[in-house]
Amino acid sequence: MAVTHNNPTRSLIADLVSAELNGGTLEYQTGGSVLVAAGALSADAAPVAVAGVATFNPIGDATNGTGVTRVVAQFVMKSSLSAEILYGSVTTSGLGGDIEITDTSIADGVPITTSSLTYAAAP
Repeated sequence: MAVTHNNPTRSLIADLVSAELNGGTLEYQTGGSVLVAAGALSADAAPVAVAGVATFNPIGDATNGTGVTRVVAQFVMKSSLSAEILYGSVTTSGLGGDIEITDTSIADGVPITTSSLTYAAAP
Protein backbone atom coordinates (compact mmCIF):
# COMPACT_ATOMS: atom_id res chain seq x y z
CA MET A 1 0.00 0.00 0.00
CA ALA A 2 1.24 3.50 -0.82
CA VAL A 3 1.74 6.08 1.90
CA THR A 4 -1.05 8.66 1.79
CA HIS A 5 -2.12 11.83 3.58
CA ASN A 6 -5.53 12.34 5.16
CA ASN A 7 -7.65 15.27 3.92
CA PRO A 8 -6.75 17.67 6.76
CA THR A 9 -3.04 17.14 6.03
CA ARG A 10 -3.59 17.53 2.27
CA SER A 11 -5.47 20.78 2.96
CA LEU A 12 -2.59 22.03 5.11
CA ILE A 13 -0.12 21.29 2.29
CA ALA A 14 -2.36 23.05 -0.27
CA ASP A 15 -2.70 26.06 2.05
CA LEU A 16 1.08 26.29 2.47
CA VAL A 17 1.61 26.16 -1.30
CA SER A 18 -1.05 28.79 -2.02
CA ALA A 19 0.32 31.05 0.76
CA GLU A 20 3.73 30.96 -0.95
CA LEU A 21 1.99 32.30 -4.08
CA ASN A 22 0.27 35.29 -2.44
CA GLY A 23 0.98 38.32 -4.64
CA GLY A 24 2.98 36.20 -7.08
CA THR A 25 2.60 35.51 -10.80
CA LEU A 26 1.43 32.83 -13.20
CA GLU A 27 3.88 32.79 -16.11
CA TYR A 28 3.14 31.15 -19.44
CA GLN A 29 6.37 30.06 -21.15
CA THR A 30 7.65 28.34 -24.28
CA GLY A 31 9.11 24.85 -24.01
CA GLY A 32 12.51 26.56 -23.80
CA SER A 33 11.45 28.57 -20.71
CA VAL A 34 11.06 31.87 -22.61
CA LEU A 35 8.44 34.07 -20.96
CA VAL A 36 5.41 34.66 -23.19
CA ALA A 37 3.01 36.29 -20.72
CA ALA A 38 2.49 36.68 -16.97
CA GLY A 39 -0.68 37.20 -14.95
CA ALA A 40 -0.78 38.58 -11.42
CA LEU A 41 -2.01 36.47 -8.52
CA SER A 42 -4.02 38.26 -5.86
CA ALA A 43 -2.49 39.19 -2.51
CA ASP A 44 -4.50 36.25 -1.09
CA ALA A 45 -3.89 33.75 -3.88
CA ALA A 46 -6.45 31.21 -2.65
CA PRO A 47 -8.90 30.85 0.23
CA VAL A 48 -8.57 27.95 2.69
CA ALA A 49 -8.26 24.60 0.91
CA VAL A 50 -11.06 22.04 1.12
CA ALA A 51 -10.28 18.29 1.00
CA GLY A 52 -6.73 19.06 -0.12
CA VAL A 53 -7.73 21.35 -2.99
CA ALA A 54 -6.94 25.06 -3.19
CA THR A 55 -9.10 27.03 -5.65
CA PHE A 56 -7.30 30.21 -6.70
CA ASN A 57 -8.91 33.63 -6.63
CA PRO A 58 -9.23 35.39 -10.03
CA ILE A 59 -5.90 35.70 -11.85
CA GLY A 60 -5.08 38.77 -13.92
CA ASP A 61 -4.96 38.39 -17.70
CA ALA A 62 -1.51 37.61 -19.10
CA THR A 63 -0.69 39.38 -22.37
CA ASN A 64 2.00 38.40 -24.86
CA GLY A 65 4.28 41.43 -25.18
CA THR A 66 7.18 39.72 -26.94
CA GLY A 67 6.53 41.29 -30.35
CA VAL A 68 6.08 37.91 -32.04
CA THR A 69 3.73 34.92 -31.92
CA ARG A 70 4.95 32.33 -29.41
CA VAL A 71 3.81 28.80 -28.60
CA VAL A 72 3.08 28.23 -24.92
CA ALA A 73 4.13 24.80 -23.60
CA GLN A 74 4.60 25.21 -19.86
CA PHE A 75 3.74 27.38 -16.89
CA VAL A 76 5.55 28.49 -13.76
CA MET A 77 3.87 29.96 -10.69
CA LYS A 78 6.21 32.24 -8.76
CA SER A 79 6.10 33.83 -5.34
CA SER A 80 6.14 37.61 -4.90
CA LEU A 81 9.94 37.21 -4.54
CA SER A 82 10.12 35.34 -7.92
CA ALA A 83 10.86 31.93 -6.39
CA GLU A 84 9.45 29.10 -8.52
CA ILE A 85 6.78 27.30 -6.49
CA LEU A 86 4.80 25.25 -9.04
CA TYR A 87 5.33 24.37 -12.67
CA GLY A 88 3.77 22.11 -15.25
CA SER A 89 2.55 21.63 -18.80
CA VAL A 90 0.19 23.73 -20.91
CA THR A 91 -1.79 22.16 -23.77
CA THR A 92 -4.89 22.93 -25.77
CA SER A 93 -8.23 21.85 -24.31
CA GLY A 94 -8.72 18.11 -24.03
CA LEU A 95 -5.05 17.12 -24.36
CA GLY A 96 -4.41 16.61 -20.65
CA GLY A 97 -2.08 19.46 -19.76
CA ASP A 98 -1.81 20.66 -16.19
CA ILE A 99 -3.32 23.88 -17.58
CA GLU A 100 -5.47 23.71 -20.71
CA ILE A 101 -6.08 26.76 -22.90
CA THR A 102 -8.01 27.26 -26.13
CA ASP A 103 -4.94 27.89 -28.31
CA THR A 104 -1.27 27.56 -27.37
CA SER A 105 -0.10 29.79 -30.25
CA ILE A 106 -0.29 33.27 -28.73
CA ALA A 107 0.09 36.30 -31.02
CA ASP A 108 1.71 39.51 -29.81
CA GLY A 109 -0.71 41.61 -27.78
CA VAL A 110 -3.18 38.77 -27.24
CA PRO A 111 -4.20 38.11 -23.62
CA ILE A 112 -4.39 34.69 -22.00
CA THR A 113 -7.35 34.57 -19.62
CA THR A 114 -7.13 32.02 -16.81
CA SER A 115 -10.78 31.48 -15.89
CA SER A 116 -10.13 29.04 -13.05
CA LEU A 117 -7.23 27.25 -11.44
CA THR A 118 -6.99 24.66 -8.69
CA TYR A 119 -4.10 22.94 -6.94
CA ALA A 120 -4.61 19.49 -5.41
CA ALA A 121 -2.10 18.30 -2.82
CA ALA A 122 -0.90 14.74 -3.36
CA PRO A 123 -2.85 12.09 -1.46
